[in-house]
Amino acid sequence: MTHQIVSRAGDVLDSVGLRHALGRFATGVVVVATCTPEADLVGLTANSFAAVSLDPPLVLWSLNRKASSFSGFTRSGYFTVSILGAEQAALARHFATRKDDKFASVAFTRGHGGCPLIAESLATFECRAEATMDGGDHVVFLGRVLHATYREGEPLIFSAGQFLNRADFSGT
Repeated sequence: MTHQIVSRAGDVLDSVGLRHALGRFATGVVVVATCTPEADLVGLTANSFAAVSLDPPLVLWSLNRKASSFSGFTRSGYFTVSILGAEQAALARHFATRKDDKFASVAFTRGHGGCPLIAESLATFECRAEATMDGGDHVVFLGRVLHATYREGEPLIFSAGQFLNRADFSGT
């Protein structure tokens, strides 16, 4: 087994190599969404979601500062997180693209602040934005969970640039 070395120039790591290395960490896939002060619905696919605390109930996710949805998320006081199931890879791809109205053809309900929750998700979290933190080229959003739901099912997984499910892993 050969390991690739992420090249370095001074204090700077090669961003492509670093992305490949980070991509080896398998994650779940979520749609993070909000409703802007102008009542526009904004959503995107993310894998930067994590639980922070049970007491108080806190979660986090991060967003690139250059994302077209950045302003909507920073100006809204609420956001939702919908954890996608293995059968929802098409939704993950849909929300990973640039489209004007991503919710036009998607089934959803509304949560706190009018934020959309994707129908049939494995779990949903309605959050009030508690804080944002600098994360280099990203901003980390910390949210207090106000309401949550879940169902049984297989999760959608993202690793090495592709969507997978548990059956794709050998020995499981």
